[in-house]
Amino acid sequence: MAQIKKKTGFGRHRYVILHVLGVCKSSANKNHLLNTMIAVIDYNVGNVKSVCNAFRHIGCEAELSCDPKRIEEAAGLVLPGVAAFGFAINALGDLAEVVKRAALSGKPILGICVGYQMLFDESYEFGTHKGLGLISGKVAAIPSGRVIPHMGWNEVALPRDMKLFTDLPEKKHFYFAHSFYADVTDEETRVAYTDYGFELSASVQKANIYGTQFHPEKSGLQGLKVLGNFAKIAQRKARK
Repeated sequence: MAQIKKKTGFGRHRYVILHVLGVCKSSANKNHLLNTMIAVIDYNVGNVKSVCNAFRHIGCEAELSCDPKRIEEAAGLVLPGVAAFGFAINALGDLAEVVKRAALSGKPILGICVGYQMLFDESYEFGTHKGLGLISGKVAAIPSGRVIPHMGWNEVALPRDMKLFTDLPEKKHFYFAHSFYADVTDEETRVAYTDYGFELSASVQKANIYGTQFHPEKSGLQGLKVLGNFAKIAQRKARK
């Protein structure tokens, strides 16, 4: 990966960002993500537009949609969210079954923040709420004795065999904003952790199902790289 000495925002130095991510249109990889449509699930919760904008900045087609047909046609799905778990799962409504069918059919899906938490069995945030049940585990409050909410940059140890972190170093900082965390019990799931006075699950991978507790769309170049890796995963799956 190329090195740069200063941070670059999404609105500036786009050539540099694309070059660092390995998706520069003037390279041998020209337009290699432009025909990969990622559907960002539109259920009126949180950071949907910023996620779409981040994908577009890396040259990937991103469509904000609540149309089951368009979701089915997409190469990959992103379930974002910034809200309490119960509010988010209720707002998702009938789209929950659409997302589950897509995930169980093998389509790559990426959950972000509350979207990540909804991948699990249930949450205890302001009551007990059932999740999508795609990954075994429960969402509980961050233990007391720490600053809550957990908000800011934390270093995440990145396992080599987790596809979202391809071509990233062994550790990298990402941006978090949450008060609850996923206690992952699924033996088939790979987990990346950050240290927050305990091992806090920061990202998961189970077959075609991916999730990040952190916000890749707010995490600078490394976050864009995570989104780019997901787009490549979706692209490869769509070509099979």
